[in-house]
Amino acid sequence: MAHIINPVVVDNTGDLFTAQPITFETMHMARKFTGNRVNVELYAVQYFDEERIPLPGSFSRTCDLTRSVPDVGVFLKKKKLAIIKDILDILYEASSAEYMIYTNVDIALQPYFYQTVSHIIQQGYDAFIINRRTIQGKYKTLEEIPQMLAEVGEKHKGWDCFIFHRSLYSQFRLGTACIGSGWIGRVMITNMACFAKRFNVFEDLHLTFHIGNEKAWQDPQWDDYLEHNKNECRRILMKFDRKYGPFDRSQLPGRFFLQLEK
Repeated sequence: MAHIINPVVVDNTGDLFTAQPITFETMHMARKFTGNRVNVELYAVQYFDEERIPLPGSFSRTCDLTRSVPDVGVFLKKKKLAIIKDILDILYEASSAEYMIYTNVDIALQPYFYQTVSHIIQQGYDAFIINRRTIQGKYKTLEEIPQMLAEVGEKHKGWDCFIFHRSLYSQFRLGTACIGSGWIGRVMITNMACFAKRFNVFEDLHLTFHIGNEKAWQDPQWDDYLEHNKNECRRILMKFDRKYGPFDRSQLPGRFFLQLEK
């Protein structure tokens, strides 16, 4: 399996300044934990004009991103948010791994993450999502990771960890939806549920976690990015309905359709 994240250069006032190094380290730990039982490749993709963020030696750097969503749309304030298709295209070209994984860069892993993912795959799932747990926002350092791993945290309904078979990807239609805003999960679910033979959203597994529950993307100044993703999701659903007939929504979480028509 090949797992990609998109690290970003941030100042020391944002939550990603704390979260990203913890994500890097827990991914490295989880890969090491598998030993020879699971073949895991870790990738990081950045923009061509960004300084290189330090990463554990287990990571490989891909070719760089060259555009962001403001390059394909009109927004009140420019924010350098990556287009999910660009990230996944890069992963597809960088690796021939059977399964592709994308997680948000603030999602940390339990050590047994990849082994559990491998077990789920062996049960016949060719696309699935793992919902995170939310732990207290007090943690700041790598030294505190053992306590983070031990904290049960709270169930979270967001979608931020996507795993799917490589063979499905050529059928995906992702438009120009961007990460770092809402509705990107719905865009991914639409594609995964449509093309997978066996799809599921695992809502109760203790496999990933997020420090605190800040929702910076909900700041009203970024509402036009949220609307962009909503419109991309609507277009994808309509395209699938036209091409494949009425889209089978039975596999989708009930809240998937909240605000879809608004």
